[in-house]
Amino acid sequence: MRLAIVLVHYHTPALAAAAVEALRRDAEGAGLDPDAEIEWLLVDNGSDAAGRALLDALPVQRIEPGENLGYAGGVNLGVARSSAPSLVLMNPDVLVLPGCLRALLDALAAGAAVAAPRQWWDEERRLLLPPAEPRTRRDEIASLLAGVGPRQAQRARRRWRRHAHRHWEALQPLASWALSGSLLALRREVWERAGPFDPGYPLYFEETDWLLRVRRAGCPAWYVPAAEAVHLHGRSAVAEPRSGRWFEESARRFRERWYGAWFADLLEGAGRRLPRRAELREESPAAGLDLAGLPFPLWIEISPNPAGFPAAAERLAAPPPGLWRLPAGIAERLAGTELAVQVVDEAGRELARSRMQVG
Repeated sequence: MRLAIVLVHYHTPALAAAAVEALRRDAEGAGLDPDAEIEWLLVDNGSDAAGRALLDALPVQRIEPGENLGYAGGVNLGVARSSAPSLVLMNPDVLVLPGCLRALLDALAAGAAVAAPRQWWDEERRLLLPPAEPRTRRDEIASLLAGVGPRQAQRARRRWRRHAHRHWEALQPLASWALSGSLLALRREVWERAGPFDPGYPLYFEETDWLLRVRRAGCPAWYVPAAEAVHLHGRSAVAEPRSGRWFEESARRFRERWYGAWFADLLEGAGRRLPRRAELREESPAAGLDLAGLPFPLWIEISPNPAGFPAAAERLAAPPPGLWRLPAGIAERLAGTELAVQVVDEAGRELARSRMQVG
């Protein structure tokens, strides 16, 4: 076997089945025999009877641990059951696009220890998802202060925007550890060197922690723009009522490990005491954005965070016919959500900022 694909799911059998189908198509396009050269390991952290029947019909090995191990524990179990020299670790809500696996495997062959693709939020490939946020004490403080007022929020957006555009505008593989754990390709030797994911993270931050260990071990990680995937972001966690609590628990664990308990306490205390005045008060566009009179090309950023980042973004080379609107699939998934919207020129200057209420 040349490649092991470890896919971890929790009560998302339809998404997992679609992910496997996309992977098999891409593997065949890459010249890989999906049955003879790929180990398929689907870790089933939770399914009802109908879900198990659907997954058992797939050409994969379904591993049922008997409890929800979380993403970290599920990945660890799948990797331990595999033997191939190259690994792909992924969520069920990711659809690889043609050429994705080949580009990632080429990156590993060219020297990357870990590689991750460019990710789109929608199947129309309009909205680019952001890279993972940089994680340092300085970045944590900037994110916290962004909630204090408009000036601090704009400063934090500028800082984040430079980081995002470095990835979005890359044409060649880019050295980066700001990779999404929703899909990672890696060499087994780096897994053995850095160690497995920390199962103490119930959800979130497990790949961030692991990638920092990879970096500390001196192993190169690449963002590979030629590899592309659609990440139906949030579909896995949205049905889990405990996801918010899990995020906070994981964030605390990460901050204590990498910044110290004193800094985690400082952030939490400041978060409770600082005033929150960064909410947008401009009128929401009723149906879409009117971009008439603005200079093109430009970027449209959308974020559920009132401070406006991290954000997904679309680059427009020319004015759209009529109002700019969200891709239909995104609008449907975000119905009832209020988004912060920034219109930004090529130099990163904000031309307009408003709220958008998704109907």
